[in-house]
Amino acid sequence: MSKSIRVLVVDDSAFVRKVVTQMLSRSPSIEVVGAARDGEDALDLAERLRPDVITLDLVMPRMNGVEFLRAQGKRRPVAVVVCSIAHESGEMAMEAFEAGAVDFVQKPTALATDRVYEIADELIAKVEAAAAADVSRARASSSVGAGHPVQVAARPATHAEIVVIGISTGGPQALRELIPRLPRDFPVPIAMVLHMPVGYTEMYAQRLNEISALEVVEAKEGATLERGMVWLAPAGRHLTFVRGLDGKIRAHLDLKPADTQHRPAVDVLFRSAADVFGSRVLGVVMTGMGTDGLLGAAHIKAHGGRIATEAESSCVVYGMPRAVVEASLSDRSATLDEMADAIVELI
Repeated sequence: MSKSIRVLVVDDSAFVRKVVTQMLSRSPSIEVVGAARDGEDALDLAERLRPDVITLDLVMPRMNGVEFLRAQGKRRPVAVVVCSIAHESGEMAMEAFEAGAVDFVQKPTALATDRVYEIADELIAKVEAAAAADVSRARASSSVGAGHPVQVAARPATHAEIVVIGISTGGPQALRELIPRLPRDFPVPIAMVLHMPVGYTEMYAQRLNEISALEVVEAKEGATLERGMVWLAPAGRHLTFVRGLDGKIRAHLDLKPADTQHRPAVDVLFRSAADVFGSRVLGVVMTGMGTDGLLGAAHIKAHGGRIATEAESSCVVYGMPRAVVEASLSDRSATLDEMADAIVELI
């Protein structure tokens, strides 16, 4: 019998602690070993119970979630899945990712039981993924500086007209290391899908923009694609491309297709890039659980484009890249430290 995942639930609401415990207990692979009402309580219980994963509220009295993350990280890094309300904790959520949180589940604003239980499957999946995550990599990516931008030869790109990136678990930290390493004169546009709850992508793009030479923005409907611009797909909308009669390529945001596990989906972004740009696409699949990006990578390859994948040795969760590699779709595997150079070489 496989070892169960030991989980500590942290939330200042007794009701939420009870409901989250009940949700997680639905999984035969999870054992909730304790519940804490704030960060100080959590520090004590984490020391005594040695959980594998912690679900963490952010807005709490005495010691909030970010303060707990920083303090716990100095003691014994533990995989943390943040479970909080978007409008209450936006800036804190960004700080939590920077402090090494592995993933995020958006807690419903209405605490009626039926609404809270809607997140059960997502919470269980993310806790199970967090248990398998390499926490040291999440923390390393969150604390390491971006380093110097790579150099681009002073000539137009020959192999690609766009770079599309798909990333999930461990993504907020990884992109904070990758994007600032790309130089100001990067010769093609970049579009990215990062699995993140609604309410956070615009804020995340702004924070990424502050530390990058390239301009990073949340993609807007009808925006024109420009060289050296980085678009982040907004949470809750698929990002695709349309070529206008004037020849310019613009962003289109859509709720459809509705049958994808994620919205935005990496598969949808990659497929649209191949349909619009043909063979002149570089797809990059990075750390994350699941297989989003596999079908899109196959579509890019079928159109003659190229695919790079993040190496297992630097992934927080080697799920999405593994699926692409095992399907023999990857042209280049690179660690997070090497990825900026690999992207420049491949375009």
